[in-house]
Amino acid sequence: MLSIRQQDTYRFIRDFILRHGHGPVLEEIAEGLGIQSRGTAHRYVQALADAGLIEVIAGRHRGIRLTEQEEEDRSAYILPLVGNIAAGLPIEAIPGEEHIDLAEFFMGPNRFVLKVQGDSMCEAGIMDGDMVVVEQRNRADDGDIVVALIDNEVATLKTLYKNDDGSLTLKPENSLLPPFRYPADRVLIQGVVVGQMRSYR
Repeated sequence: MLSIRQQDTYRFIRDFILRHGHGPVLEEIAEGLGIQSRGTAHRYVQALADAGLIEVIAGRHRGIRLTEQEEEDRSAYILPLVGNIAAGLPIEAIPGEEHIDLAEFFMGPNRFVLKVQGDSMCEAGIMDGDMVVVEQRNRADDGDIVVALIDNEVATLKTLYKNDDGSLTLKPENSLLPPFRYPADRVLIQGVVVGQMRSYR
């Protein structure tokens, strides 16, 4: 298991290689992580090498690279971004040179996926059968779409609002359904929605 900072280091190195075509040096890693010490960055890099995620070629400038297996695994989750398209008036889709890394878009520490059942969040664009990507947290902000456990029995997907009296409102995003108000001690926040997936096949 990698620590959170080691995971951050791996994502930085991976994205740096994708953008620049070569590995970063320790100074760039430290700057990217917001730390001062090259020694700390070196320890993170060594941990990734020990885990088999990267290779460090001794004596070579910019000698950090992804292992072949990691490169193959990563390529399976990258799609080309071929341009922009309007959802209103039709415009020409202009080919671009960027790529979208689906793993980076959806993956992250403490994330999991839930399949949505029902139409209580349809006006937020979350439909029956959609998959939502949830980041596990026990706190959320007003307006976040959360996974909430009520009375340690029923889990639900709703928009969270905090009331002045300390209670919580869980609001369906469906005008046909009423909001539900609970004392805070009856509601356990289990995560916040950070992404959504839908298949049309």
